Order: sequence, then C-alpha cells, then structure tokens
Amino acid sequence: MDKIGMLTGILQQNPADAFARYGLAMAYAAEGKTDEALREFEITTEKNPDYVPAYQMSAQTLLKLGRTEEAKVRLEAGLAACKRTGNAHAASEMEAMVEEIL
Repeated sequence: MDKIGMLTGILQQNPADAFARYGLAMAYAAEGKTDEALREFEITTEKNPDYVPAYQMSAQTLLKLGRTEEAKVRLEAGLAACKRTGNAHAASEMEAMVEEIL
C-alpha cells in the first residue's frame, strides 16, 4: 500500500490523528498535490490547533505558490500556537519567514 493510502486508512479510524493527518499533507505535497496538501494542513490545525509543524509547512507551501497574504495568516496562527506550546525554535523559524516576506 502506498503512503497516502496507508495514512488515509489510519485517518478513517481516527480522523483527529495529528501525526497521520500531517503525514498525509506532507505526502500530498511531495507529489505536487498542493491543494490536497493545504486542505490536510488546514484540517490538522482545525482538529489540533497546537500542532505547530502544520502551520509552518502550510505557510511554506503557500509561499511557493506565491500566496503571500495567506502565508502570513498561517504564520501568525502558527506563532500563536508556538506561544501556547512554548515552542521557541519553531517560533524563531516562523518569525524569520515573516521577515523575509515583509
């Protein structure tokens, strides 16, 4: 079974599994299926608002697509999640991304 199929199966059993949902988003991104990837990143953060990597990777994906304003929104939400979770490392990376696009 391929990675997308395997992760989809896991998510049928547990739709809120942040790790599987994020993995699915990353698998879609690796295949160039950016719309699907962005949808899965969004679902990840809706179901798990403190799952910091999903904000960061969705912002990177949006930036690659030239969707700067949407990326800024994701980065702001990600920085708020970093603050809630005390994730200083990810916060510094996302702050650097914000500075690059300003």
